Amino acid sequence: MRHFQNSVLEKPYTIQLEQDVFMSKNSPLGKGEADARQEVPGQDFPPAENEEKDQAEAPPAESSAPGTPEGAASESGQGASDLRSGDLRSGDPESGEQKAAELEVKLAELNDQYLRKAADFENFRKRTIREKQELTEFANQSLILDLLPVIDDFERAIKSAETSKDFPSFYEGVSMIEKRLSAQLENKWGLKRFDSEGEPFDPNRHEALQMEKAAGIEEAVVKEDFLKGYLLKDRVIRFAKVKVLMPE
Repeated sequence: MRHFQNSVLEKPYTIQLEQDVFMSKNSPLGKGEADARQEVPGQDFPPAENEEKDQAEAPPAESSAPGTPEGAASESGQGASDLRSGDLRSGDPESGEQKAAELEVKLAELNDQYLRKAADFENFRKRTIREKQELTEFANQSLILDLLPVIDDFERAIKSAETSKDFPSFYEGVSMIEKRLSAQLENKWGLKRFDSEGEPFDPNRHEALQMEKAAGIEEAVVKEDFLKGYLLKDRVIRFAKVKVLMPE
């Protein structure tokens, strides 16, 4: 009785197992799977349902390792995106307004410096013109200071002539004043008077006011000085006005 019950209970399980084996052998997928299982003897394969479950539960593969070209491209793309976002942030209106304000301040400083430089240059130009004019006006100051004592001597000589009426003394005093003035001008200022009487006529030094024919001469000769000529440091500053004798 017990044997009969066990056989009855086991029979449905046995029938179900045989049906599964038959379906796996006859179906293409099952046949290929069975063949694959038979090709590797001794290896324990899990059921197909477990394989699908394992594949479903497997974690997603990482995009790319950092060291691989794919990872480098990904990192570069991310860096470019960050740069673009930084550029967008740099183009913020508030940042532009701040830069504009800084440029306006700098422009104002440069404009102030320019105006100051222009004013300094204008003051320098005016000062230079004034100094040049003063130099021209007072260039002869030293010479005039040397002439003042001569004027004082002339005043004293005139007063002396009014009271004494001594002509020889007056003449002698005037002659001394003239010699003193000539010596001072020659020694300090380089002014020298030259005599022309008896010298050959030189158009670079003499100016002929009169000419006269004369025998016994071969070239023009200065006969008389009407006005003396003067040299300033070996340069003729006044021609001597003379009378010239011409050969016949």
